Amino acid sequence: MRTRIAIAGGGLGGLTLARILHLHGIDAVVYDREANRSARPQGGALDLHPESGQRALAEAGLAGRFRAEARPEGEEHRILDPTGRTLVHHEPQPGEFSGRPEIDRRALRDLLLDSLPDDAVVWRHRLVAATPRPDEGWELTFHDGQRASCDILIGADGARSVVRSLLTDAELSYVATLVELNVDDVDQRHPDLAELVGPGNLWCVGVNQILAAQRLGDGNLRVGISLRAEDQPLDTYRSKRALLDMFAGWHPRLTALIEAAESAPTPRLIETMPIGTRWASRLGVTLIGDAAHLMPPVGEGANQAMLDAAELAGQLAANPADPDVAIRTYEEAMFTRIHPIAEMSARVQAMMLSPTAAEDIVRFFTRPTEPAGTD
Repeated sequence: MRTRIAIAGGGLGGLTLARILHLHGIDAVVYDREANRSARPQGGALDLHPESGQRALAEAGLAGRFRAEARPEGEEHRILDPTGRTLVHHEPQPGEFSGRPEIDRRALRDLLLDSLPDDAVVWRHRLVAATPRPDEGWELTFHDGQRASCDILIGADGARSVVRSLLTDAELSYVATLVELNVDDVDQRHPDLAELVGPGNLWCVGVNQILAAQRLGDGNLRVGISLRAEDQPLDTYRSKRALLDMFAGWHPRLTALIEAAESAPTPRLIETMPIGTRWASRLGVTLIGDAAHLMPPVGEGANQAMLDAAELAGQLAANPADPDVAIRTYEEAMFTRIHPIAEMSARVQAMMLSPTAAEDIVRFFTRPTEPAGTD
């Protein structure tokens, strides 16, 4: 079966693209590797920026539903040093829905999925190869041997994008390690930690390491440990005891975030694409989100993926007879837009894990501009 537009990847970017195309009367099929929408946790919360993520949701006709799901109080941000001393405490204005309200990734993804026709997402389809067809378009091969074809292929398939290899041989660089843990039902089971973190985000900033926690809408905490890139196997970070040893000397009120976690630590590498990555436009294929411009998770990744989707959908709707012109126009604008954002994200990532991180972050968050958010 041949479809007009195939989107590889059912993350926030891919689903936003499918939704806006649907509003323009353009059919697209999203192929996702997961078994269903609930097959795995979607991570923590993110803050949607007015100029990017919120703009994309407005173009998707979902601004009202976003307001119903978002948590403006989640913008509260506390930054402490290893002794527990408060360095920065940013509080949003009570009762105001403005700025960059938080929303759980799961809630945002469900919002987008619910806005699509039932047959728009095909589950259990992990793309493993795409080959050009003799008559233009692409032949798609999935992990179980199933095949499909399309006229236009859009890679929204994340950091390890298969579609990316059709356009660029850019290599990923390892820049940090992130270890994730979860604390369930924090208000009832750990009221002291609920008070410590508050309704939004907590960063405890040390030398070359950060212990962070984030309140989710379901009453749980997502705990994240950020460490500098090291030549250590990931298994090193799968033990709570080993993690506690890394934070020896920190105030017990802070390390209680690690001790309270019910789940085993989940480590992963944080990788990035080279800043300024571009490619020569190719007929019938392009990239959005992490597939196009993988950056450190300092607040821009999901927002820029959704904006990519909105801008690409707008170009395809404006040029229905010549999608390749639409793709080229989108790519040139995206390359220009992303370059300074990628540079800023790299600077913030380096700053957060530097020996002088506490001083640098305080200076960053007290300057007269809005702070970076959570990704």
